[in-house]
Amino acid sequence: MDAARRVADLRREIEQHNHAYYVLDAPTIPDVEYDKLFRELQALELAHPQLIGADSPTQRVGGKPLPEFAPVRHVVPMLSIRTETDTEPTGARAFDARVRRELGLTDADPVIDYAAELKFDGLAINLRYEKGILVQAATRGDGETGEDVTQNIRTVRRIPLRLLGNPPEVLEVRGEVFMSRPDFERYNEKQRTLGRTTLVNPRNGAAGSIRQLDPAMAAERPLSFYAYGLGETRDWSVPETHSGVLDALAGFGLPVCEHRAVVQGADGLIAFHAGIREARDGLPFDIDGVVYKVNSLALQQRLGFVTREPRWAVAHKYPAEEALTTVEAIEVQVGRTGAITPVARLAPVFVGGVTVTNATLHNEAEARRKDVRVGDTVIVRRAGDVIPEVVSVVIDRRPTKDLFGGESLHAAFELPKACPVCGSAVERPEDEAIARCTGGLFCPAQRKQALLHFAGRRALDVEGLGDKLVEQLVDNAIVKTPADLYKLGLLAMVNLERMAEKSAANILVAIEKSKATTLARFIFALGIRNVGEATAKDLARHFGNLEALMNADIGRLQQVPDVGPVVAASIARFFAEPHNIEVIEQLRAAGVNWPEGEPLATVSSPMAGKTFVLTGTLPTLTRDEAKDMIEALGGKVAGSVSKKTDYVVAGAEAGSKLDKAQALGVSILDETQFRELIKG
Repeated sequence: MDAARRVADLRREIEQHNHAYYVLDAPTIPDVEYDKLFRELQALELAHPQLIGADSPTQRVGGKPLPEFAPVRHVVPMLSIRTETDTEPTGARAFDARVRRELGLTDADPVIDYAAELKFDGLAINLRYEKGILVQAATRGDGETGEDVTQNIRTVRRIPLRLLGNPPEVLEVRGEVFMSRPDFERYNEKQRTLGRTTLVNPRNGAAGSIRQLDPAMAAERPLSFYAYGLGETRDWSVPETHSGVLDALAGFGLPVCEHRAVVQGADGLIAFHAGIREARDGLPFDIDGVVYKVNSLALQQRLGFVTREPRWAVAHKYPAEEALTTVEAIEVQVGRTGAITPVARLAPVFVGGVTVTNATLHNEAEARRKDVRVGDTVIVRRAGDVIPEVVSVVIDRRPTKDLFGGESLHAAFELPKACPVCGSAVERPEDEAIARCTGGLFCPAQRKQALLHFAGRRALDVEGLGDKLVEQLVDNAIVKTPADLYKLGLLAMVNLERMAEKSAANILVAIEKSKATTLARFIFALGIRNVGEATAKDLARHFGNLEALMNADIGRLQQVPDVGPVVAASIARFFAEPHNIEVIEQLRAAGVNWPEGEPLATVSSPMAGKTFVLTGTLPTLTRDEAKDMIEALGGKVAGSVSKKTDYVVAGAEAGSKLDKAQALGVSILDETQFRELIKG
């Protein structure tokens, strides 16, 4: 086979794998095989430079730094849409009433079909494809003229360099570049570990990445993309509806968000707004509202624009996830791994749906970089399940004088030299950004946090073992390690302050019940540094039994999905410590047990790789129990229903997820059918 044909075949195959991995979330080959294909393509292009094309996957790595961004005039202006700040149902009703009024409709006329979708919190981008190949990418700018950011956009792997099927002569796609919350957290954690500057929030991370003059730096940032509209098109019969446009874009291989629907009238808009609000915390990315668009493109044309905003669309907001408050104190917390974390104590502020009184400052370097001081007015952010954090200081509001006219009362934050709980030395390794108490289990704070983690709902799940009880058990030297929990007797419990005999008996029953667990829960409960719940499940599936995991070297550990050198080293260090092995042996001697499995390579299950959604209340199973059963057989549980969902397990009061599953034709199971599937 000649070089040109092989290069074309490799590009086609690599892009198919990219589409499956980044857009469909369904990898088709192992990473090692993908890397072989990629290296072969690189070698061929190096040997035959004339074969390098703009659509080659090798061109995603970023070119030379740019002196500046060139201006790009949009053929079709990128206009903004009106924002409805009324976050209540009345906001949706007001929009529907305006549309009906502009169209001259009366109450007797049929309801209007609307396309409802998410309002992403990122950076708007226009992608220009000519004959199916990405030739230019530009920011919105002022709507008329943007900036050419093509080199940086090429680094976003979710954006195809060549479209699938038979694309038109010219297709301009509008969409949003954003950074998911998990990717944002992972990136910042890596930056902190390396002592580098972190990103302020996912939106700034996305916008800053695309506007980097050095594409190589943009390539380091984990960015995503969703398409949501059109710019210029040529030689294409545009679908009659907005939803049809999005379906067509998905057919060309462009990522389109699954959280969208065609709804009828104001009631449909209200239901969509409420449903997304309920699911918002479970989304892996930030949104600040939803967008409603008249679905018919013909009606959109009739409605037209007013003051450069379309009459046929509106953004319906949710309550803000950022707010202003003041710092009343800065303290430090000691975590279960000894990590010393500065925490800002705040004047209470309602943000992201809850009242926030504390916010993390992450570490000393981060606190000093942001220069957070007592008395400062700060911007606090809370998004989803992310711990509230101080985003930045409003310097203009910093108090500069005390009550007597002296200088500012508060200096920059400094980390204590000794642990505030046990007095042990605080040390920070040269290659880490996190300082740690050196006290280990001698430190009551670490002991308490380790016990709370061990007994947590997603670990051994000891019901009733909360903060106050753990504090008493540790302060009275009754419990030092998790294994000591299984030595507790009724007499020791009832002697604790405000502990009734019945309550003590219930907790002992819960401790006994916790002995029957799963390998994944046990691994997670051990509190190995850098090993979260998902990694614990991956380790359990890969190794099948604890002995194989304990004996694995760093090389074998890195064969587990998403386990890199840092995590592998943490696991190896944990199992190399004799006192950790002793605690594990004591736990097993106390009767803590789990079903032994086989390594992942030998597991064969019809549920492997299937996606489930759980909704409503099941008769006998809790949601966590059902989730564990699915994951134990290689399935995964998603938070929302989409075309990728294989099964919806529905109980009482299932709600909108059940409706969507029925609309999409997804298989729906009750608990009895679910148990039959598990048995099969």
